[in-house]
Amino acid sequence: MRIGYSFWGFLGPGITDTPDGGRSHRATLIDGLTAVGHDIVFLQPNRDLDEARCDLAGRYQWNKGLPEIDALFLEWRWPIKDRNTTRCGTPGHTCDLHRQDELLAHYTLRNRTRTVLWDKDRRLSAMSPLRSLAQVTVCEPALAPSPGAVSLLFPVADDALDSADPAALAAMPRPLPLVYVGNQYDRDEAFAGFFAPAAARHPHRVAGKWNRTAHWPHVTFTGRIAFADVRPLYQSSLATILLLPERYASAGQMTQRIFEAALAGCLPLTPAALPFAAEFTPAALHVDNGRQAADRITELQAIAGTAEHAALIGQCTRRLGIFRLSRQLTVIETILRRPACVV
Repeated sequence: MRIGYSFWGFLGPGITDTPDGGRSHRATLIDGLTAVGHDIVFLQPNRDLDEARCDLAGRYQWNKGLPEIDALFLEWRWPIKDRNTTRCGTPGHTCDLHRQDELLAHYTLRNRTRTVLWDKDRRLSAMSPLRSLAQVTVCEPALAPSPGAVSLLFPVADDALDSADPAALAAMPRPLPLVYVGNQYDRDEAFAGFFAPAAARHPHRVAGKWNRTAHWPHVTFTGRIAFADVRPLYQSSLATILLLPERYASAGQMTQRIFEAALAGCLPLTPAALPFAAEFTPAALHVDNGRQAADRITELQAIAGTAEHAALIGQCTRRLGIFRLSRQLTVIETILRRPACVV
């Protein structure tokens, strides 16, 4: 099929001062779809070229118009005040939402084109009329998606999982006991309950956009880092803590941070009360509060570099199988191959 793919972000490293978790898995998915025979055309602006000066035109194709396609795939965009809700041409305006509206009107509503709506941030209203359209399938990267939605997790390349070497990862020097990579968005409660107490007892670093930090004067916030620097930071760190907004946690949605960390050998401590915690990480990494998180880091320091450490990394990387690209491609293929009468 020829798939029109709409996303607001980057396929390459992008730029530092922008939120785009999709860089960890978007190219993986696109390349996987291409490998199984689909023709992909991107329908939003080429931000890789326009903003990052990264020319990927020899590898991918973009189209600013309304080309002929067999299916529309949307990484769902939502209204963001003073950014994509303003008039075109206004300083600071981004046209992702206007373009998405144009795509929906032309393909989904007028031509009844089969549409996959990937609600990666769980922002689509439960009352949205799009959910009731026969030609639309709503997907969420969650183990317990909304009623009527399909589970489509953030993909990890099969090769990356199959080649993970826990012993080699455990043997790497890890001078930093604790790290967090990611932005503040709706994570204050989890951060205060788990990360901040552990940070009071261990050297640490928080890399990401955190604007409200007055409650944690003891925490070392270092601002956003380039995407290419994320893996080396995890490789130098012994542990991280998985922090989720409630709208993610309640649905069993885990961000890309889990596989970014685990595949670099950084052990992801997990709040024990998190729904589906056992699906994501072994019980040995589950903690009830920040004090336990600090204690567990001390215990991990004592076994760093040992076979026990390697075994823990192995348990984490094996659990990443739920994110395996081949599994996510099967989900998409099932949606795309539904009989035409369904839509």
